Amino acid sequence: MKNREESLKILKEKVKTKNLIKHMLAVEAIMKGIAKRLDEDEYLWGIAGLLHDIDIDEYGKEPTMHGKVGAEWLKQIGYDDKIVNAVLAHAGHKTPENSLEIALFASDPLSGLIISSALIHPEKRLNAIDTNFVLNRFCEKRFAAGARREDIKRCEDLGLSLEEFITIALNSMKEISGELGL
Repeated sequence: MKNREESLKILKEKVKTKNLIKHMLAVEAIMKGIAKRLDEDEYLWGIAGLLHDIDIDEYGKEPTMHGKVGAEWLKQIGYDDKIVNAVLAHAGHKTPENSLEIALFASDPLSGLIISSALIHPEKRLNAIDTNFVLNRFCEKRFAAGARREDIKRCEDLGLSLEEFITIALNSMKEISGELGL
C-alpha cells in the first residue's frame, strides 16, 4: 500500500477543487480519530478517509459512477481491498458491513455538518464551536440538509453515541484546522 505522501500526491492529481481536498483531509482526520478510539489501524482508516472521494471531480455528479470509479482506480494502483470496499460503501454501492465501512459512511456527512456549523458561527472557526453547538445543528433538519442524519447515526453501529462521535470528529478536525482554513 502507498504511504500517506504518495496517497496525497495521487489525490492532488485527481482532485483539483481546494474545498473538496479540504473535505477529504477532514474525513481523514475523523477516521483516524475514530480508529484510535476503537483501537483500529489509524493509518489504514486515515487513508480510506483521505481517498474516499478520489473520483469526485470527474464523477461527483454521477451517483451511479461516483465511488465505483474511485474504488477501481484505487484497486488498480494497489490499495488494500479494505479501503476499496470502504470507498464503495461510502457511496452506497455496497452495504457498510464492517467498522471501517460504517465509520467512513457516517464520517463523510458528519464532516460537512461540522464545517457548516463552524461557518455559521460568528468567528467562523472550528475552535469556536463545541459538541453541543454541532448537536443543536444536527437537530435542525433544514440546516446542512445534505448531511444525511440517518447516515451519521450509523455511528451507533460502532458502539459510539452520537454525542461521542461528534466529539471525536470535531476534536480531530480541530487538530488540522490550519489545513482546513477553519
